[in-house]
Amino acid sequence: MVHFPLHPETPKEGQSLAKMFGPEKDLDAMNSNMKNLMDKEGLPYKSRTMTYNSRLAQELGTWADTQSGGELIHEAIYKSYFVQNKNIADIQVLIEIVKQSKLNEIEAENALKNRTFKEAVDKDWSKARNIGVTGVPTYVAGGAGVVGAQPYEALVKLVEHAIEQNGN
Repeated sequence: MVHFPLHPETPKEGQSLAKMFGPEKDLDAMNSNMKNLMDKEGLPYKSRTMTYNSRLAQELGTWADTQSGGELIHEAIYKSYFVQNKNIADIQVLIEIVKQSKLNEIEAENALKNRTFKEAVDKDWSKARNIGVTGVPTYVAGGAGVVGAQPYEALVKLVEHAIEQNGN
């Protein structure tokens, strides 16, 4: 996984999607489309009206990847953001996610406050820019990629293409 700076200009307190996209964007249709895609994959999703800066959540996820059992935090962050509409830029919200994930709260808080994983996420952001990532999620394989929430079949085609490119 490589982290990507989707709307890094979003302030800590968040921003309404209406303000971000303007009146020309049909937010109900956007949320409905996302809900349908998530339902097909068995993932929970609740309509959103706000977006939040994900930088600290990315740093927390990178920290968690160094911890035993830390991989579980990624789903907890997802649910907090996409289901519970929580502000994942808020350290206290992130610490609550750590607590629910049964990881060490003190170590997590220290990593966040000291920005211990800032450089690692900076490197991810740089890599994402270098390979042309413009949205999330982006899947890249065999010199090709797909951007955004995609049906399973699109991912299968990407993998098949990668296999063909590698001559396997």
